[in-house]
Amino acid sequence: MSLKLIAGLGNPGERYRDTRHNAGFMVVDLLAREAGIAWEKKRRLKAWLGIGRWKERDLILVKPATFVNLSGEAIRKVMDYYRVSPAEILVVVDDVNLSPGRIRLRRAGGSGGHHGLESIALALGGDGYLRLRVGVGGGERKELADYVLSAAEEEESRLFRQALDNAVATVGTMIEEGLEAAMNRHNPTAPESGSNQKEEN
Repeated sequence: MSLKLIAGLGNPGERYRDTRHNAGFMVVDLLAREAGIAWEKKRRLKAWLGIGRWKERDLILVKPATFVNLSGEAIRKVMDYYRVSPAEILVVVDDVNLSPGRIRLRRAGGSGGHHGLESIALALGGDGYLRLRVGVGGGERKELADYVLSAAEEEESRLFRQALDNAVATVGTMIEEGLEAAMNRHNPTAPESGSNQKEEN
């Protein structure tokens, strides 16, 4: 497995910084901090980039400067500029159909109703990229927009932080031991309820 680019999805701006929908931003921020990688705004690429080395692997970390549902624009620009293929990309995203504290790594698959993943699939011409979903819960709710655009509540916050840490550990396992080992070790063993729900952005 050749992992070159990790993109975390989220909405830019202080208003959205701590919201559930910014789980992807939070994971790549943790990765950057652990690796000692600094962020730099690249306006022509519509993204913040962090370029460096972690666990003996050269990585490009990306936070799109677009809103979540336009994430594909930035990721396509970064891919083209650095000549990265879809198979070399991991996208980190929030998932309302996973309970807080859980994560799920997948080789490929559909968007699950997540507009950010829909945007990426459209921009890349397919869904042949890795994705790491961070559970935020709430998939049974009718009004998901307000839920994902708010911060985790106190009781949920510890589990949410656990999911973020688990996501970083999963990326580390992928790099050191491969995709299958990471999926076997970190993915939940039981299906989550509400898997037929759609997420709104």
